[in-house]
Amino acid sequence: MKEPIITMQNVSFAYQNKLILDGIDFELPKGKFMGLVGPNGGGKTTLIKLILGLLKPDEGNVTLFGESLETFRKRDKIGFVSQKANSFNTGFPATVFEVVSTGLTAKLGYFKFLSKKDKQTILRAIELVDMSDFSSENIGNLSGGQQQRVFIARALVSDPELLILDEPTVGVDQENVKRFYELLHKLNKEQQITILLVTHDTGIMTDYATDVVCLNKTLHFHGNPEEYCSLSDKDLSLFYGHPVSTIAHHS
Repeated sequence: MKEPIITMQNVSFAYQNKLILDGIDFELPKGKFMGLVGPNGGGKTTLIKLILGLLKPDEGNVTLFGESLETFRKRDKIGFVSQKANSFNTGFPATVFEVVSTGLTAKLGYFKFLSKKDKQTILRAIELVDMSDFSSENIGNLSGGQQQRVFIARALVSDPELLILDEPTVGVDQENVKRFYELLHKLNKEQQITILLVTHDTGIMTDYATDVVCLNKTLHFHGNPEEYCSLSDKDLSLFYGHPVSTIAHHS
């Protein structure tokens, strides 16, 4: 088994005495494409915040790249893409190149001039998401799907080993959603980037993910897509706390 990028051991977390996560145990091995599914309020975003170091667990341990969360400092190893509508003001007068360049701020600091190497790094990230023809375009002129590609490029510019995406297709039309997932599949297979994708689109697991985790306060399921899709509607409804069924996608 490949070394784990993320390890959680008996992790619990509560907001104002309300238990959100209870006894979470799981690993995300290097090179995997994991889909994290579950109902609203099930703890998915809280789990991401714990991984990103924005929250600390009340109980248990979180390990990133073999290092304790408390001592882990190599944040450039992790790229993060949130829901577009909540992460960026698309009316801001900035080009694709300029938006992607902000992904280097953690390394370069603010108000630093970009070197030739930095500019090449930015252009390479834009190329990885097939947006080279738009590098000088204002971000506000792009479609929702194109904007999300730019935000992925911004996350990739620091050359991360782990890419975390929190429901990134909200507000993106269905045609571009498929292209978006194909891009993630390409990054996972060709660039060997480990991916953790939070999504409500359970059908996406059948085509792209290598692993599926179903979270609703506790981990109800952790396995491969085939096992997840073979679950009965009764089991899924029990996991989610309301009626639900899996819809398979086909490429």
